[in-house]
Amino acid sequence: QVQLVESGGGLVQAGGSLRLSCAASGRTFNIYDMGWFRQAPGKEREFVSVISRSGGFTKYADSVKGRFTMSRDNAKNPVYLQMNSLKPEDTAVYYCAADTTPRWSISPSTYDYWGQGTQVTVSS
Repeated sequence: QVQLVESGGGLVQAGGSLRLSCAASGRTFNIYDMGWFRQAPGKEREFVSVISRSGGFTKYADSVKGRFTMSRDNAKNPVYLQMNSLKPEDTAVYYCAADTTPRWSISPSTYDYWGQGTQVTVSS
């Protein structure tokens, strides 16, 4: 089993920045890709970004490209999501997820482990 814990959420004004962190514990050697997803009230969970095990590959949703940067310190743990130029539409619960298959997936259904989520609220 793998446990994921997110931190770093909060309330910020539009145009501001936040950095989310995700720490993994347990059988982390099984993890390949790490992803960030978000879910706003009344909406489906949506892809934000994914990073490969080595950290050498990243992919972003069009809505965050150029504003968000995903990184990891090494091949395993932890991973970060630097969020700049935040907009009110970025308001959501942000989830960290781990995939035990290297496929750079943007689909939530393919991820094996999830954190509990951290709230990000951007005021206008």
